[in-house]
Amino acid sequence: MPPRPSLRPGPGSGAGLALLLLGSYRRLIDTVIAELAQRGYQDVRASHDYAMRAILSGADNASELGRRLAMTKQGAARIIEILLERGYVARETDPDDARRKRIQLTPLGAEIMLEGEVILDDLRRQWEQKLGKSELARLEEQLAEMVGDAPIRPEAPGWIAQEEPAAGKRPA
Repeated sequence: MPPRPSLRPGPGSGAGLALLLLGSYRRLIDTVIAELAQRGYQDVRASHDYAMRAILSGADNASELGRRLAMTKQGAARIIEILLERGYVARETDPDDARRKRIQLTPLGAEIMLEGEVILDDLRRQWEQKLGKSELARLEEQLAEMVGDAPIRPEAPGWIAQEEPAAGKRPA
């Protein structure tokens, strides 16, 4: 019988490291979502932030949002409808083409994103208290070294769902 993969790989394994990084990220995001709910934003999800960041960076329609989030145009249209219903984005007529509607972040959407960033800064301070200023700075330096010069695109979580990157290309 071939060896079975561990459901909880231990320290010193590549899978263990990946799960620790993922778990740390997940804990940060879950804490932000819970804190936003405490502050009156009960209907915010991490996927909303990813979509709003993509919209801020130029994904102003369902097709482009779908590409940026690595999802179907229909899935992106559904996220846009949710964001519209909640007042986080607005649909505006394109000044260059009246037939085209562009999606733009609203002041409420920007407010929620800024609140999330404030909460993340608070969480970073908590990590700093727990790990120490120099240890956290070193951890950030090491992670930055591992990421390299590639842009970090938090609006593109869908890369994990891609089947295979094109030859010689890194997933977006």
